[in-house]
Amino acid sequence: MLSANCRPPSYTGAMLTGFATSDGTARYAARFPRLRDAGHFRRAQHVPGAGELWLPSIGLGTYLGEPTDAADAQYEAAIAAALAAGVNLLDSAINYRHQRSERNIGAVLARQIKSGELGRDEVVVCTKAGFLNFDGAMPADPRGYLRREYVETGVLDPGELAGGMHCMSPSYIANQLERSRHNLGLETIDVFYVHNPESQLGEVPREEFFDRLRRAFVFLEGAVAEGKIRWYGTATWNAFRVAPEARDFINLADVLRAARAAGGDRHHFRFVQLPFNLGLAEAWGRASHDAGDGAVSALEFAKREGIAIVGSATLMQGKLAGGLPEFVRRKLKTKTDAEAAIQFSRSTPGMATALIGMGTPAHVASNLAVAGMPLAAEADWRSLFDGR
Repeated sequence: MLSANCRPPSYTGAMLTGFATSDGTARYAARFPRLRDAGHFRRAQHVPGAGELWLPSIGLGTYLGEPTDAADAQYEAAIAAALAAGVNLLDSAINYRHQRSERNIGAVLARQIKSGELGRDEVVVCTKAGFLNFDGAMPADPRGYLRREYVETGVLDPGELAGGMHCMSPSYIANQLERSRHNLGLETIDVFYVHNPESQLGEVPREEFFDRLRRAFVFLEGAVAEGKIRWYGTATWNAFRVAPEARDFINLADVLRAARAAGGDRHHFRFVQLPFNLGLAEAWGRASHDAGDGAVSALEFAKREGIAIVGSATLMQGKLAGGLPEFVRRKLKTKTDAEAAIQFSRSTPGMATALIGMGTPAHVASNLAVAGMPLAAEADWRSLFDGR
């Protein structure tokens, strides 16, 4: 349980009960027969428990955008449009737009569930914690705010802060989880990630790093038992895709050992988020994770060990929306470079969902044009790596 000094400021309003289920996500997918028949909805059946969910090939991300009321209105319109168009996985983080992105998701879910347009059991909601963050806007005195909000209240021990910005101590993660639950208006969050844990490796020896990660996982196992989350994982940038000699490389086998130390063989570490796109394909192409009988790629390791991979940066913040070689569009049978980049990521063998940041309804309409296409044939997908 949380101690008093780990709790966030008081919130008002009832939270929605329930969580994503097999029946609920199947019901949602059934409302989109064209997308379902094209392979847009699929299950990561190798993942214990979570493998029963029907996940979309394209999920909505909420990272980019200014922390303004105008951006909030656009985001809420985009989230509503995505839910109405076949996207039932929403991804955020407490630090995105100073907590506004979580609140935008929460506002839309509250309206649609109250109106009967959506069931809580139909949508998979994911968020993250680890970075220090502000509340709605950048305060006039950022350091003073963080000191008063987290250090003086005992939520954060400065000795566990890395780089002046990252903490994954149980007390800090507990505080952030409570804030996220109330921002989202949900009693239970489906997937809760430790956000970019590799941020600590520049300052902390690996032995200490994995002890910190294990302690975070122990807390998250407790949060599962209390019904506050369903599953947890790590959302990373460099950790699982860089070469093993890199300072911020993390072997997935070591992360899994930390999860087993926290929760035994029935642990709830079942999701990994990492960047994957036409320019950053290391999760498929780089064998750097110890599978016992040799090193394998992150995607292969996840398949063997019952972990769902969610790809981020599908369009690399728009950089992959133009300038691709012609043969990429031809192999993937798309008209535009943006469509090719999306089709590549969503068709990746072993990928559960490819995330795309969508902050306006126009972004939703444009990006979901691919969802009704059949997934790329695996032979065509693999042929992209020989450049022909």
